[in-house]
Amino acid sequence: MQSWRKALMALICCAFVSAPAFAQSGDNADAPGDAAAGKERFYTCVGCHGIPEYSNAYPTYHVPKLAGQHATYIVSALKAYRSGARKHSTMHAQASSLSDQDIKDIAAYLSQQKP
Repeated sequence: MQSWRKALMALICCAFVSAPAFAQSGDNADAPGDAAAGKERFYTCVGCHGIPEYSNAYPTYHVPKLAGQHATYIVSALKAYRSGARKHSTMHAQASSLSDQDIKDIAAYLSQQKP
């Protein structure tokens, strides 16, 4: 009977010690972006955001250059476009296809580029 209790106590201790690690392993909210993966994902964006002095024909507006922007800003903007909180039909369509990890990857890539 004593060995059963010791085994149970050991199991409970292991559960308490390892629980935070298991909880964090499934949560990538704080995981950094992968700039190499972001470069691959950015290919659809470069058509507008990679052209010097590009302006959209209609409606007329200047397309911002994103190289060198702070990663936090890029993440915030893309999530706002994806949710519809930030209004722009083309950007909403583009951002809607991105996962949270895609967004972090693109932000990591852009933040490392020279403006």
